[in-house]
Amino acid sequence: MLPYLNRALVLFRPTFYAPIRAFSSEKESSLSEGSSFETEPYKLHILEEGPSTSATVNKEDALKFYTQMSSIRRMENGAATLYKAKIIRGFCHLYAGQEAVCVGIHSQLKTDLDSVITSYRAHGWTWIMGETIASLLAELAGKESGVSRGKGGSMHTYAPNFYGGNGIVGAHVPLGTGCAFAHKYTEKGALNVCLYGDGAANQGQVYEAWNIAKLWNLPVIYVCENNKYGMGTSTRRASADDNFYKRVSYMPGIWVDGMDVLAVRECFRFATKYVREGKGPIVVETSTYRYFGHSMSDPGTSYRSREEIQETRQTKDPINKFKDKIVSANLVTEDELKAIDAKLKQEVDEAMNKAKSDKEPAVDALTTDVYSQYPWALRGVGASLPSLPHKRVGKAINLK
Repeated sequence: MLPYLNRALVLFRPTFYAPIRAFSSEKESSLSEGSSFETEPYKLHILEEGPSTSATVNKEDALKFYTQMSSIRRMENGAATLYKAKIIRGFCHLYAGQEAVCVGIHSQLKTDLDSVITSYRAHGWTWIMGETIASLLAELAGKESGVSRGKGGSMHTYAPNFYGGNGIVGAHVPLGTGCAFAHKYTEKGALNVCLYGDGAANQGQVYEAWNIAKLWNLPVIYVCENNKYGMGTSTRRASADDNFYKRVSYMPGIWVDGMDVLAVRECFRFATKYVREGKGPIVVETSTYRYFGHSMSDPGTSYRSREEIQETRQTKDPINKFKDKIVSANLVTEDELKAIDAKLKQEVDEAMNKAKSDKEPAVDALTTDVYSQYPWALRGVGASLPSLPHKRVGKAINLK
């Protein structure tokens, strides 16, 4: 079994699948066409104006956002179940609780142009950028139908214009800056969204990347997903300044409630417009929370109380908050949302069963799709594994 082999930046995958967007109701609806909601005020750094605190959503987007957030939540809960059953091994960092960040940002991207890169909490982003729940759970389980053919595991998942989960804390921020440089060089109007956690915010390479991004006015949005804990250490104990959106004097920043999908959408409506106008990079801090531990090997309750987690679930959960808003505003009905939940449950159950029953990659898969082009044999590991030829099996993605 070869589930956790690091991959090169140019990666391969079996097939492209579009993620679920929303399930339509079969019956005609006489519900309102759109409703407006007030968001929590944004905090601004060296900006004269910021995003709108009034967010309007119509029924189509309400169903889409609910479906997308619920898909990620159910997928991550399924991954947790498979990990506890020892179907998934090794590292596994779950995104449950942070879904509004991913969905709100994605709603403002030009998915055929813009690029995204993140750290190891990457499952939700991989799905929304084009992969399926089945291919993701298969990858986590080290199976050959996985995103990276079972060789990447939890931290190495990729999709078109998505440059992956990256396992080294903060090391992908210079890579995202490089993507932004490529976007500026090609002059197609694209931008990069580079996400990292509060634990990575104190890394020196982050500041080096910021410096060159501002010097060259690169089209990049740096997103600190502040889920309050870097591994098992709270931001208050780890950061002399935990206002991550205003860490430097030369780059503007915005703080947004990352548990409100509409607030995140409005924030990134503003941020993407700012960057596309050629004004250079911007920093966004999303205040969010993770329900599981840092990884599945961390129970997550030795450095924070169960009561804290439970209170956040009850009062700030991004899916439940959004559900209450759109139902109360008569945008959707409870029955429509129940139908979505039932269909997602079936899809995740089927994906979990496939992850259990699918085949593991063979030994000779070790040397497939490591490079785009490589005419030589790759050396073996020890006397029991001879050198194997490099082979192209999958289709290269993000090779432009």
